[in-house]
Amino acid sequence: MKITERPRRLRKNAATRSLVEETELLPKNLVWPVFIKDGANTKEEIASLPGCHRYSLDRLTEEAEKLSDLGLKAIALFPAIDDKLKNSKASEAANPEGLIPKAVRHLKAEIKDLVVITDVALDPYSSDGHDGLVKDGKILNDETLLVLAAQAKVQAEAGADFVAPSDMMDGRVGWIRQALDESGLAETGIISYTAKYASAFYGPFRDALASAPRFGDKKTYQMNPANSREALREARLDRSEGADMLMVKPALSYLDVIQRLQAKFDLPIAAYNVSGEYAMVKAAAKNGWLEERAAVLEILTSIRRAGASVILSYHTPDVLKWMQDRKP
Repeated sequence: MKITERPRRLRKNAATRSLVEETELLPKNLVWPVFIKDGANTKEEIASLPGCHRYSLDRLTEEAEKLSDLGLKAIALFPAIDDKLKNSKASEAANPEGLIPKAVRHLKAEIKDLVVITDVALDPYSSDGHDGLVKDGKILNDETLLVLAAQAKVQAEAGADFVAPSDMMDGRVGWIRQALDESGLAETGIISYTAKYASAFYGPFRDALASAPRFGDKKTYQMNPANSREALREARLDRSEGADMLMVKPALSYLDVIQRLQAKFDLPIAAYNVSGEYAMVKAAAKNGWLEERAAVLEILTSIRRAGASVILSYHTPDVLKWMQDRKP
């Protein structure tokens, strides 16, 4: 048979496949999202996120040091706040002696060159469980910006390298950028949750932080999963307001959105491989329905292939260990 083009020539053995591999997944691409809580010598497993835990600051440092030795470059902090500290004004969010500022200072003192990312949103601190302030059942946009700016300032003063507003309030990137710059914190970066969708894949995360909304849902501020062009508008606004990086959340069901942002904008693109995506793989692997390592690496490589240079994933500790195993 006369066949001129034979693509299989480039697949004939492992060395050849590696030679022409288009997408690479490296430790530097991964961020470890981690849950923290007050206390000492605490490492609580989260039932809906097998292999994930809530750490006290001493145990957090211990784990982060181990992963840093394996190539971890960045960590994203999410606080489990005691209910007695929550109120309708989310006052604890801007407490300079609160859990997140303490964690940032602790990590910065203990681990050299670790990039520390902090979440800017009110739901972990709010008795209403929403990302913004609430009045008469309505999520308030502009009033929320004042609290978000104060929260971001406190985190930046503690030493956060990036603050990451995940609230999806209109105008919050510009408001936070202005507040940081006016406070002499111009070097603190902003990773904007640009396209954060009202997704069904957040359940285990809300379980981990006990941050589910106490009424209604988040569809008046998080994006409609049916829309992708809308993400371009959000990205344009965030870029114009001073974002340093644009994030898509979730990742796996929104690879097209990641690709569109990467093609359109000259900022780095991040993606959040969220709790529900993680839990599905863990559950299927536990039942023997798929091979965990192969599935995880395929998923994360697909997110890289779509255009994300930064991936937040709960699989990060396992992946870093697997990458060590691959070394000659």
